[in-house]
Amino acid sequence: MSQRSGYEPGVPCWVDLSSTDVDASVRFYGEVFGWSAEMIDDPEAGGYGQFVHDGKKVAGVGPVFNEGMPSVWNTYVATEDAAATADRAKNAGGTVVMEPMQIFEEGRMAIFQGPDGAFVSVWEAGRHKGAELVNEPVSFCWNELVTRDVAAAERFYQTVFGWTPNPQEMDGVTYTEWQAGGRSIAGMMEMSPNYPPETPSHWMVYFAVADLDDTIANATRLGANVLIDSMEAPPGRFGMFIDPQGAAVSVIQLTETQ
Repeated sequence: MSQRSGYEPGVPCWVDLSSTDVDASVRFYGEVFGWSAEMIDDPEAGGYGQFVHDGKKVAGVGPVFNEGMPSVWNTYVATEDAAATADRAKNAGGTVVMEPMQIFEEGRMAIFQGPDGAFVSVWEAGRHKGAELVNEPVSFCWNELVTRDVAAAERFYQTVFGWTPNPQEMDGVTYTEWQAGGRSIAGMMEMSPNYPPETPSHWMVYFAVADLDDTIANATRLGANVLIDSMEAPPGRFGMFIDPQGAAVSVIQLTETQ
């Protein structure tokens, strides 16, 4: 289902971009994905806004939390109780970076860092239910944990979200599909030696695109640093680039709607 009005607990439900230059990011993704941005006209929102495509909210954008932090795409997992999830994260060896907090009438959020070092957010829906469009061009379609400690990540996410790991061998590499309710909802893989040694464990966001080659070409023209221009995967060809503000993101031309 591409249009969504809500998400089951434990399912990635929202992504947003923390940017060192919000205006520049709005321009870049507006040209690459054709998004428009609706910024929240309230000083207490801290410069946060939402990317919209065909009238549907597809992602968020706002400034980095603290000066000196890098730009990054963030993954949010739906929860019925952010406080209870935070307790599980602590008990599972994680760190609660941001305690559950109310965001106007939109909902409640919290941010955790798992024992493997990756940051992940949770969203307890209020008025805002999450992305209204997924799995279609220029909406997010997959979230993947790239980790330096698979064993620690497995223990943490099983405890916090009740996920079940389903490891598979693909071309000599173990790729794990996280499952909830018998359905694959996210992925995980060990960070390859090709990554710079200073790269921490992180969640990667994938956006579906109609034409991978055109998307990569446009991103390059607009100043992105392309890391992968085209690689085959079971769901379709994908690429990866670092946007001009420094956030890494992946794009994939799906062979069929997921």
